[in-house]
Amino acid sequence: MRLTVVGCCGSGPGPASPASCYLVEHDGFRVLLDLGNGAFGTLQALADPATIDALYLSHLHADHCLDVAPFIVWHRYSGRSRGRPVPLYAPAGADRRLAAAYYGDTAPLEDVFDFTLLTGAPFDLGPFRVQTVRTAHPVECHAVRLTAGGRSLVYTGDTGASADVVGLARGADVLLAEAAHPDVPGLPPGLHLTGREAGEHAAAAGADRLLLTHVPAWVDAGAQLSDARAVFPSAELVAPGATYDV
Repeated sequence: MRLTVVGCCGSGPGPASPASCYLVEHDGFRVLLDLGNGAFGTLQALADPATIDALYLSHLHADHCLDVAPFIVWHRYSGRSRGRPVPLYAPAGADRRLAAAYYGDTAPLEDVFDFTLLTGAPFDLGPFRVQTVRTAHPVECHAVRLTAGGRSLVYTGDTGASADVVGLARGADVLLAEAAHPDVPGLPPGLHLTGREAGEHAAAAGADRLLLTHVPAWVDAGAQLSDARAVFPSAELVAPGATYDV
């Protein structure tokens, strides 16, 4: 399994990276985890959009889904799509949210996407076995575990401290964890992880590897990494365009 970071900036695109978007590949199958604002342009430098077999949207905040709009334009008008709907897995309301983002109304998108509602039930997606759990976030958000070829990748999406996310990541080869909150007093609960909390989640889950992501442009990424390494010494900070073998 291979992970490519298309975008990793938290809360929106930054000067060095688009917002959240991750390409996961195994046995010729390609799935995008999130497609946040700014990510579709960068994606085209890394992979032909026609080769994307499925999309998974953890939740419907703009920094995780808004570049579905240019994907729709490309699919309909480039003349390069496969000519059939792309499977899209997302929380309830994704069809209306994405239609509104694309054209300002709720016109159908069934020519572009085959929508499947995330319910928490496991399912198969190409070569992947997929498991999900709800995270601690103000809107419906689902962390995801992809397993294929005896290897496993867990992506937190957005979450505050969550025992369910720890359970999903139990024994994972790679935990791709958000670390958006700086370690300062007065942080709202149930929103994001600090660097230390991301390290604590990886340690509690017994994950082999921790990759930190979703650090906003105004947060000190080096400090987030140092805080994570205080409890998970091998933690790494992802970079846009970087690839990782799982």
